[in-house]
Amino acid sequence: MSFALDDVGLTHSNGFTALSGITLSAAQGESIALIGPSGAGKTSLLNTLGTGHLPTAGRMTVLGQPVTASIPAKPLKALRSRIGTVYQATPVPLRQRVVTTVLAGRLGQWPLWKALASLAYPQDIAGAREALERVQLQDKLFARCDQLSGGQLQRVGIARVLYQQAELILADEPVSALDPALALATVQLLVQEAAARRATLVASLHAVDLALSCFSRIVGIRGGRIVFDLPAAQVSEARLQALYAGAPNGSPSSRTQAPEPASVMACR
Repeated sequence: MSFALDDVGLTHSNGFTALSGITLSAAQGESIALIGPSGAGKTSLLNTLGTGHLPTAGRMTVLGQPVTASIPAKPLKALRSRIGTVYQATPVPLRQRVVTTVLAGRLGQWPLWKALASLAYPQDIAGAREALERVQLQDKLFARCDQLSGGQLQRVGIARVLYQQAELILADEPVSALDPALALATVQLLVQEAAARRATLVASLHAVDLALSCFSRIVGIRGGRIVFDLPAAQVSEARLQALYAGAPNGSPSSRTQAPEPASVMACR
């Protein structure tokens, strides 16, 4: 089992309840897409799985480690080194070199001396270049992050997770700044990477068509609760309309343009 959440809740210190009654589990190697309107709780769920937020109710186990608000620092740090996160806006120092950003994926796995040395001089340039090649950015190896576009920064974040070789990959709107063709190729890459290494992938996507075409399991979230957890083939238009009903920007069809049939086949 990759992770298991049993009636998990998340209430912030200001009293806002971001998640309530979340029961969700995944076998190692599964790929799951999270969909739902803005503010539904998708990012909060990903942050909780990644231990950025610790649950305030219920029980959670991630990669065999029980996670509670009282988990000691050492096992928490060890667990986090096994989890890779792709952010919508990659949180990197903009003056940092791309190679250093990619290699940061393994800082939690390296001994302290190597991690510190890599900050001064990259310790695995070949490994960073290989990861960047997979997202078509090998020519940016020594560029500074502040010289890149938002879409390029997203792909650098993906390269960092590829280099990390995480057991659990969490992706929060990983292709929001990419054009449709590149978004499809990037999601394909994440799904294929997870399948090749039997890593678990959980990705939140606004593009519902991309979720349905690339993922076999779809979890719909609204109001901090799971509305449905179904195989992609069973996610009907009626379920989607109900999930997004009354949300800003309207129905899911107004959020995304349906892909060409060939693109759907390519993702499967």
